[in-house]
Amino acid sequence: MKKPKILVAAMVVMLPCLTIMAQVTADKTKSAETELLAQKIVNQCANIKEGEFVLIQGGVRDMELLEDLAANVAKKGGYPLLTVGSDRLDKKFYTEVPATYDSRPPELALKIYGFIDAAIGITYNEDPNLLSDIPAERFAVISQASAPATDLFISRKIRQVGIGNGLYPTEARAKQFGITFKELSDMFWKGMNVDYLALEATGNSFRKVLEAGNEVHITNPNGTDLKVMITGRKIVVLDGIVSDEDIKEGVLATQVYLPAGEVALAPVPGTAEGKIVVTSDFGSGVEAKDLILVFQKGKLVSMTAKSGIERLKELYDAFAEGKDEFSFIDIGINPNVSIIPGSKLACWMPAGMITVGIGNNLYAGGDNKSTFGYNFYIPGSTLTVDGKVLVDGGDLVPLKK
Repeated sequence: MKKPKILVAAMVVMLPCLTIMAQVTADKTKSAETELLAQKIVNQCANIKEGEFVLIQGGVRDMELLEDLAANVAKKGGYPLLTVGSDRLDKKFYTEVPATYDSRPPELALKIYGFIDAAIGITYNEDPNLLSDIPAERFAVISQASAPATDLFISRKIRQVGIGNGLYPTEARAKQFGITFKELSDMFWKGMNVDYLALEATGNSFRKVLEAGNEVHITNPNGTDLKVMITGRKIVVLDGIVSDEDIKEGVLATQVYLPAGEVALAPVPGTAEGKIVVTSDFGSGVEAKDLILVFQKGKLVSMTAKSGIERLKELYDAFAEGKDEFSFIDIGINPNVSIIPGSKLACWMPAGMITVGIGNNLYAGGDNKSTFGYNFYIPGSTLTVDGKVLVDGGDLVPLKK
């Protein structure tokens, strides 16, 4: 199941070489690259300060980068706490740990969130469908039990950097998208190496138009046609960098999701009218095709699909209040990430991508604290604000900065 972007209590480029000398050279190059990336994440993206406690999470695949992150936190005078996960361990938590423990208070997360200042996490799941056979009720119970930890994370304004953002390259994800692993890997690293100052400028130009706007209209040749009010709503620019000014502003300004490049908002509650059509959705772990969601007075009133909707409905039905609210709009602005024609690539940051969601919308500046959060990608869409075109058929329209 897709998770809200705010962390919850569960928390969560290797080239074949032909000779020993080539392997040594490749290893040195990779080590230098991971060190530079770690420095950027610690010093710029997370803006770690002396004396801060920093939680670092990831998988064994990225152990060298995790080590470099921990070392760079220490070099800043911080205190790193490193935890490691894996698909195998995640599966065991559901198949071997009794469900009777699902409702336990998140005591460990509460302890950790009670003292850390920042959290850096690297996506480590290899298989996006890993938990597609786990009863939906277990996710609902765990999410509800984890709510106090999420509240604490937000109230303490803990900075977070998440590396992956739905694009981390794995063989399984590349297959799901219908592209090669090399294509996915090249896209991921190109997206990571975007010009962040230019990205910030683009985000701010979109922020100005949205802040002054009243009505958003989203259309798509697939049948999507939805209107929603945004008058007076907070606009969140996710540009990949946490500045000293961002730290002063609070938790919404200190979220980093890499590759970066999004502008998000929570619309006026109760105003969404129309329908969203999603050609292909993988969020439940089972592909749903030609998914149609109908909204009236801001609520989801109908959800149908040509095929594959059973798992999504199972997840949706397992959760309680707030899940049916149209909750956010997210516009991708990263110019280094683009949709490959004919693929099923679906993630947040490609320039011109439109993502909408139901349920939890805290990351986008809303106040829906539902333990259910789900997002839908609708590439190729057109988005207007009071008639002004911001996204035209999946392409960003240049705005004055």
